[in-house]
Amino acid sequence: MWMARKFPAVPFERYVDDAVVHCRSERQARMVAQAIGERMGQVGLRLHPDKTRIVYCQDGTRRGSHEQVAFTYLGFTFRARGMRTRHGKVFTGFGPAISKDALKKVSAEVRSWRLHQHTGWTFGELARWINPIVRGWMQYYGAFYRSELYPLLKRINGYLVRWLRKKYKRLRTFKKAHEAWGRVTVQYPMWFAHWKWVTGHWREG
Repeated sequence: MWMARKFPAVPFERYVDDAVVHCRSERQARMVAQAIGERMGQVGLRLHPDKTRIVYCQDGTRRGSHEQVAFTYLGFTFRARGMRTRHGKVFTGFGPAISKDALKKVSAEVRSWRLHQHTGWTFGELARWINPIVRGWMQYYGAFYRSELYPLLKRINGYLVRWLRKKYKRLRTFKKAHEAWGRVTVQYPMWFAHWKWVTGHWREG
């Protein structure tokens, strides 16, 4: 409410105690940051000295330079990235993709599943277990630059190939398991949620 009264022309987003304020110039950004800091002081709070900073949203059209040219918010890192127009023209824009910390967190969760050790389960049971989780990641982090999730999804497939090799003796060799994998992904392309995007895999272990 204070922002709407004090800076009605300055858009911003807030989630709990994290906020991003969009300014048109560095001068305006410094002025707004100072005002927000003073406002926080009036209510017994203060801006985080390490997390609060001015970021230059540099893209292919903005000139000049700044010490800070990227920021992370709600699991996404915003920075200069290659983009395409609807007509296929490539340009440099400023946009979000899953952050390194968020990717590290979900990768650790995937490792903790130890999928290849659940040989007493069926493929369908594995799918029912992980599909809601993976689908949630795809819907959230895949909203922007979903290709950044592809290595993670390939790693999940790698664990599933290991599962095949451990569960079925006839598929112990990687070649036979790889051939079986190809047949399954073609016959049942919607079995796992992430197969909609990625059916390839990395060789695990």
